[in-house]
Amino acid sequence: MSTAESPVGEAAPARKGLVRRFRTLPLRSRLAILVATAVAVAVAAVAVACWFVTRDQLEDQLDDSLRSAKMDHSAMRDLLAACLSGGQLPAEEFPGQYTVQVVAANGSYCTAPNTTPVPARPADVAVAAGRQTDALHTTENDEGKDMRVYTRKLPVVSSGQANTQLAVSVARPLSEIDAPLSTLAWVLALVGGVGAVGAGAAGLWVARAGLRPVDELTQAVEHVARTEDLTVRIPVDGEDEIARLSNSFNSMAAQLASSRDRQAQLIADAGHELRTPLTSLRTNVELLARSDETGRVIPPDDRKALMASVKAQMTELAALIGDLQELARPDAAQPGPLQVVALHDITRTALQRARLRGPELTITDELAPWYVRAEPAALERAIVNVLDNAVKFSPPRATIDVRLHRGELTVRDRGPGIPAEELPHVFERFWRSPSARQLPGSGLGLSIVARTVQQAGGEITLRPAPDDGPGTVAAIRLPGAPTPPPGM
Repeated sequence: MSTAESPVGEAAPARKGLVRRFRTLPLRSRLAILVATAVAVAVAAVAVACWFVTRDQLEDQLDDSLRSAKMDHSAMRDLLAACLSGGQLPAEEFPGQYTVQVVAANGSYCTAPNTTPVPARPADVAVAAGRQTDALHTTENDEGKDMRVYTRKLPVVSSGQANTQLAVSVARPLSEIDAPLSTLAWVLALVGGVGAVGAGAAGLWVARAGLRPVDELTQAVEHVARTEDLTVRIPVDGEDEIARLSNSFNSMAAQLASSRDRQAQLIADAGHELRTPLTSLRTNVELLARSDETGRVIPPDDRKALMASVKAQMTELAALIGDLQELARPDAAQPGPLQVVALHDITRTALQRARLRGPELTITDELAPWYVRAEPAALERAIVNVLDNAVKFSPPRATIDVRLHRGELTVRDRGPGIPAEELPHVFERFWRSPSARQLPGSGLGLSIVARTVQQAGGEITLRPAPDDGPGTVAAIRLPGAPTPPPGM
């Protein structure tokens, strides 16, 4: 027979199909089936153990009754005399529940009247012959019934044949314990079946009750997928795994809603910021185009001012688009490979650009060596943004102090300062102080600075100037070392 045609080969696909169908069932149905199966196996194991323990106890009791069976001494003497002489005694002289017979060493035996003889076994003959003290075994009588037999040596009785070796066997039918065991088996089977059915029903109820939060979560997820409504929240009760799952979903939905709101706000703010330079640029271009169409020449000074305005607006648009591209990166993404760079050198380069933008200002610097791991271009841009803010808000002929000491870069200006209630908002995208709305800028500079510093493992803070003086202090702290690493 080939493997494909063998029962084993046919059973394997059947088992796989059964497992596949089981996996397609709903989770609560699978839980109910598993619970019912587990309970059924447990009940079956307990029932089998109970049946065997009961059987052993009944057999022990039966054996004890055979060992302790006592008969009238005179009846035994008469039984011996009758057996030796070939006669019989009245049945009422022997206990009715026992089968009593005498076994001789030669294998012959005689039985009490009105009882079915039990053939003597070798163990019985061995007891009669004195080779062993007693024997306990199960055998069949002449009617085919199973009998439990106990044989013990019989004391010699004066009967004129003192040399005769005899033993007495006492037997009881095993049906006395088979019937209760059969009844017990049916009772255990019935109880086990009811228990399995009840366990299945209980398992289904428990599965429904336990999976109710999962159903609510599923409905919430389906609702969000269908309607994109991120305001859905699942009630949380307790601190178990289901409650943790519900909390996680609620937190995820809240974060997604916040992210979507921030995205919508970013688009709205970007549109608003782009609208102003685009409107001004379109106006200037229309003036230039109308001049060419009508032949009305714009005075050279006005034309030069218009071209300068167009150039400035294009520069502002390019900077705004660059800022938006920078902020469009994922927060977890790095703008470029990190390198070990000299923060003091990058700050000096940024200071050169700042001095060109504010030639009337005095910018002092005191830069101690400090090396950090960062992306050089992004870090330089962040420092330039901080210096540009200081230049922008400083009055004419003011002083800006730049210090780098033990990894902390501070930029202190002498401008109007930032009110305490506005400090928590300075790093928000597109946020601009009411006093700075007339100044050029998009409100993205400090957001980019904060992002770059955080990606380098540092932090940035703004605080009022010390000693209640004018201006604001921007402090950037980056981890690093005052000396360059080996090989730099």
